[in-house]
Amino acid sequence: MPPRVSYRPAPGSIPEQPGVYRFSDADNRVIYVGKAKSLRSRLNSYFGDPGGLHYRTRTMVQSAAKVEWTVVQTETEALQLEYSWIKEFDPRFNVKYRDDKSYPWLCVTLSEEFPRVMVGRGPKRKGNRYFGPYSHAWAIRETVDQLLRVFPMRSCRPGVFKNHQQIGRPCLLGYIGKCAAPCVGKVDAAEHREIVEDFCSFMASDGTAYVKRLETQMRQASDELEFERAGRLRDDIGALQKAMDRNAVVFEDRTDADVIALSEDPLEVAVQIFHVRGGRIRGERGWVADRMDDGGTDSLIEAFLLQLYDEVDPADPDPSAVPREILVPVLPTSLESLTELLTQKRGSIVRIRVPQRGDKRVLMETVTRNAGEALIRHKTSRAGDLSTRNRALEEIQEALELPTAPLRMECYDISNLQGTEVVASMVVFEDGLPRKSEYRRFVIRSVDGQNDVAAMHEVITRRFRRLLDDQRSAGSSTGSGPVDGTDGEGPLLIDPTTGAPRRFAYAPALVVVDGGPPQVAAAAAAMDELGIHDVALCGLAKRLEEVWLPDSDVPVILPRTSEGLYLLQRLRDEAHRFAITHHRSRRSKSMVESLLDDVPGLGEVRRKTLLTHFGSLRKLRAASVEEIAQVPGFGPVLASAIKAQLDRAPARESVNTATGEIIPS
Repeated sequence: MPPRVSYRPAPGSIPEQPGVYRFSDADNRVIYVGKAKSLRSRLNSYFGDPGGLHYRTRTMVQSAAKVEWTVVQTETEALQLEYSWIKEFDPRFNVKYRDDKSYPWLCVTLSEEFPRVMVGRGPKRKGNRYFGPYSHAWAIRETVDQLLRVFPMRSCRPGVFKNHQQIGRPCLLGYIGKCAAPCVGKVDAAEHREIVEDFCSFMASDGTAYVKRLETQMRQASDELEFERAGRLRDDIGALQKAMDRNAVVFEDRTDADVIALSEDPLEVAVQIFHVRGGRIRGERGWVADRMDDGGTDSLIEAFLLQLYDEVDPADPDPSAVPREILVPVLPTSLESLTELLTQKRGSIVRIRVPQRGDKRVLMETVTRNAGEALIRHKTSRAGDLSTRNRALEEIQEALELPTAPLRMECYDISNLQGTEVVASMVVFEDGLPRKSEYRRFVIRSVDGQNDVAAMHEVITRRFRRLLDDQRSAGSSTGSGPVDGTDGEGPLLIDPTTGAPRRFAYAPALVVVDGGPPQVAAAAAAMDELGIHDVALCGLAKRLEEVWLPDSDVPVILPRTSEGLYLLQRLRDEAHRFAITHHRSRRSKSMVESLLDDVPGLGEVRRKTLLTHFGSLRKLRAASVEEIAQVPGFGPVLASAIKAQLDRAPARESVNTATGEIIPS
C-alpha cells in the first residue's frame, strides 16, 4: 500500500469531537463502521504506517475508496448511531456474532385473546413474552408439561383451538386437567389471562413465593377437612418442585445476571453466556464470530453486548431481557455510555462489572471453559471432515507452490522461561490430522539465554541429522537390509532388527516453524548446512497470521476464511501446547531438585520418586508430613526434614516468555 492513500482527508479537516465514521468502497458500499471519542485521532491512525496496522485493518483501508463521518454530542449518541449504521449497512469488516446453533425459547403469546405457551426457535416477535433460551428442547417441554397441571393455560395451536370451539368439546388436556379449556367457555378471557400471568410470574422468578403460597393453601384446606383439595395442592407443589430442581442454584441471593465469557484466537472468537435468573441458571447460549479488525477483548465485548440486547424495545421493556447485572471478563471500551444505554432499555439501573471473587468468579471460570471448548469444537469440526482436510492441503500446496499436497507436516516451537530451561517441540500432522505417536521433544543445551533463533537452528539441525543418520544406517545395514514400507507418503524405512519404523527416517513434505523471518532463516540455514533441499519450509507469525517463506521479503497472505490457514494455525497451536507442557514438567523437576538439595539423606533417586508421586512442586508444598511419609522409602524423620525445607523456601513466581503467563512455584 502506498504511504498515503488517495482518499485520505486533508490535514486539519477531521474534527476532534466524538462521532461515527464509515469507510465505503468504490461501489459506495459501506464496508466498516466505527466510533471515536476524537474522530481526528482515530481516523489518522488508519493512515499512518501500513506496517503497524493489523492485516485485516490494512485490507479494509486498501479496499475502501472514501471515508465519511458524522459528529455527535456525546459518546452515548455515538454508540447508538454506530450500531444503527451497522444494522443498516451490514459492513463486512465489522464483527458479526451469530448463534452457533438454534436455541429453543419458551414463548407466551400475550398478544392473543387467549395466550398460549409454546416452545419455539428463531427470532423473537413483538407482543410475546420469552423465557430462555434453553439448551435442550426436550427438557423445557418436560418442564412445561409439569407446570400445566398447576397453571392450566392453553398450549394448542390456533387451528386446534378453533376446531374444538366449533365441536364444543375440549381436547384431551382439558379432560385431564392440564388446560382450563377456554375453547369451550370453561373459563373466560380474564380468568385465563390470570392463569397466564401466574405462569409468567413463576417462570420469571425462582418460584419460592408461589410454592409457599400453595403450601399455605394446602394447610388451610387440611384444617378445613378438605382433604381432596389438599391432595391436589400437594401434587401441584411436587410438580413445581420438580420443575424448579431442573435449574441449578448458583447464587443464594436470587441474583439476576448474564455471565459472559470469550475464547479468542487471531481469526475467530467464541462467546458463551449463562442466563441466571433468581439465582438459578435458566439458560445458556453460544456464538462463534470471525474477527474482522484489530480490536481487543474490550471492543469485542462491547460489540457483543450491543448485538445481544438489541432486540429489547425501550418502549415495552421486558425486565428479564436485560438483567440487573452483566458479568464480563473485561470491561467494554465505552463502559459509561453502554451502561446508560442498557439502563434505558431495562428501565432501571444496570451494572456491568468484572467478578473478582466468590461464586460469581467461579461461575465466570465455568463459562470461560465452555467458551474455550466451543471454539475447539468449532475448529475440530473442520478437521474432522475429509473433504475439508483435502481442501486445506490443496490450498497450502497452491499458496506455497509445492509440487504435491503436504501429506506430512512437521511444526517446531521453542519455549523458555526467561532464558532458562529452553525446550523445543516437534508435532506431526498426517493427512491433516495429528499423529501423536510421532511427536518429539527436545532439550536445548547449547543456547545460553533467550535466543529463540539459535534454539530453532539447533532443533532443526538435530532433527534432520537424525534423518540422515537413520537413512545411512538403514542403507548400510547387513542381513536382510532395509525394508521399504509406505505410510501415506513415500518410503518409510523399517529397522530390520526390530521391525519398527525408524524414529526420524520419515522426511516431511513441509516444515512449519512458529515465528517470522528470523526463525525461518535459522531453519533454512540448518537445512542447507545438512544438504536438505527437497523439504519445503515456511513460518507462521502469530501477530498477523502471515506465512513467511525463506529468502522472501513479502509474506504469503492466506484468506481469512482459508481452510489452509486454519490447518496451519492448528498445527502451530498444537506445537505450542506440546512445548509448554514439556517446559512445565521440566521446570517442576528442576525446582524440586534445587529446593531439596540441602536435605540430608535425600539423593537424586529419592527426589525423582518424590516428584513422580506428587506430580508437581505445588502439590508437594501442600502435602502434610504424614502424606510425604507414606511415599515408599520415606519415613517420618525424612518427611519432617523435607516439609521444613519447603516451608523455609518462599514461593516464587516467574513469567513464561513464550506466553506471558505468571507461573507460581
